[in-house]
Amino acid sequence: MALEQIRSALVTVLREMGVADPSVGLERPRDPSHGDLATNVAMTLAKVLGRPPRQIAEEIVSRLDLVAAGVSAVEVAGPGFLNFRLSSGAVASVLDDILDADGSYGRSGSGKGESVMVEFVSANPTGPLHLGHGRQAALGDAVASLLDWTGWRVHREYYYNDSGTQMDNLALSVRARYGQHFGRPGEIPENGYHGAYVADIAQALADEVGDRWADDDSAEALDAMRAFAVRLIREEQDRDLADFRVHFDEYYLESSLYRDGRVDATVQALRDAGYVYERDGAVWLRTTEFGDQKDRVMIRSNGAPTYFLPDVAYHLGKWERGYHRVINVQGSDHHGTVSRVRAGLRALGLPEGYPEYVLHQMVRVERDGKEVKFSKRAGSYTTLRELYEEVGVDVARYFMLMRKPDAHLVFDLDMALDQSDKNPVYKVQYAHARMCSIFAKAGLEPEEAVAGSHADLSLLVHDLERELIKRLREFPETVERAASQAAPHVVCDYLEQTAGAANSWYHAGNPSRNPELTVLADDPALRAARLVLTRAVQIVLHNGLTLLGIDAPRRMDRAEAAVPA
Repeated sequence: MALEQIRSALVTVLREMGVADPSVGLERPRDPSHGDLATNVAMTLAKVLGRPPRQIAEEIVSRLDLVAAGVSAVEVAGPGFLNFRLSSGAVASVLDDILDADGSYGRSGSGKGESVMVEFVSANPTGPLHLGHGRQAALGDAVASLLDWTGWRVHREYYYNDSGTQMDNLALSVRARYGQHFGRPGEIPENGYHGAYVADIAQALADEVGDRWADDDSAEALDAMRAFAVRLIREEQDRDLADFRVHFDEYYLESSLYRDGRVDATVQALRDAGYVYERDGAVWLRTTEFGDQKDRVMIRSNGAPTYFLPDVAYHLGKWERGYHRVINVQGSDHHGTVSRVRAGLRALGLPEGYPEYVLHQMVRVERDGKEVKFSKRAGSYTTLRELYEEVGVDVARYFMLMRKPDAHLVFDLDMALDQSDKNPVYKVQYAHARMCSIFAKAGLEPEEAVAGSHADLSLLVHDLERELIKRLREFPETVERAASQAAPHVVCDYLEQTAGAANSWYHAGNPSRNPELTVLADDPALRAARLVLTRAVQIVLHNGLTLLGIDAPRRMDRAEAAVPA
């Protein structure tokens, strides 16, 4: 790689100048006119060498073997910056790396095969998935994919909150609808569920058991209705997620924490650690010992656990299962539980900052600048399925990912339904399809066109080509950064910029306007070099889209309207 060539050459020169163990930092200037790479090493060595940094920089230039470093020119700027302009061959050398790696380009082993759990969606089985769940599904899946791409052994987990008051209200709501189905009076509780899906569950229950429980107000009958409703809702949620291309390695039931005695064992462990006390008939945890604003109730005076107690038990179980790194992708409404759960875990001896959280803001769907709610089945919200059936899975997933998680997401239906380059995901997909169309025009399969290629990549000298190649070189670094920050939007930004550079190069090569930039040039050597670049662009866009769980189509009608080859 050119960067390592320059670093190695600089280290050699600095040792010749008397620097025993030189450390050289290189970065890409923000202003491309300043060159391809830059370093401030002369300024960092001014005290060591006892000389002005500009004088040091000028000596470095006089000693540097530009050819060996893959540099066409170097200049001293300002107080002693060194700006390097790479030779065309050095710039384009990354294309061979991309072709060699192919579908693995962008992958790394930085995670060293260590285990990490990503828990996401984890919706209560009380109704269809809403748009917040959809954003969480896309984010969690992409975060898991980024970790996989960077060498982690990833476990995707869904935590079913199938206990507590909400489940009781679901059962009571179904019982009311079920009784109404048979002409029995029944009221949905004040905090119950009113969506049409509840009536659908009651209808399905009636179809299966008839009027067996129509006049049965027993706890056993209510439990049976709860179990039936949960089963149907879970099956629906699973279908919705599968169609959204989201899959899990494990589903963990909150109810199992009580059934297996984990909640009781956690309370006892916290007692043994000395952080539990009783007041006003309730059981409290001294979370203030770990930075919380006030102590928290774990068990109410009526004996019911508060929300965060089973969460502490659940996360203790994650640790005991060997997941010493856990990332929870949750809605911003969970912000208040973060410090409580972490405090409970620290009281049990787990490290500070465990687990990690990615908290996302909610989603607002708009058309013509006005909010849209087009769900009748769910009642008060738009379901995930309704959205992706309206705009397509690719668009829905991409739009859920293209903003920072902590930013409010306005899902613009007008843009989502636009099938032009104004739609960011279509912009990237069109760029990929356009690269494929070049090979189709040449009557070649992409792999066949560059197989065993010994193309002279130094012929790729046009500014548009150099800029595009630099973008391709940045893909592995982008994946690493996005993974370290649990930030899929970083990949979206990269793909849109790279697609823009690819589209500019593609359109500039229209034979009627710029025959010198035509990919399928008459000159066989230039043609071979540009086909290598075309293939590299295709690989990078394909890998980036695939990483995000989005299709990379080889053919799109609008993309094929004009093939400048």
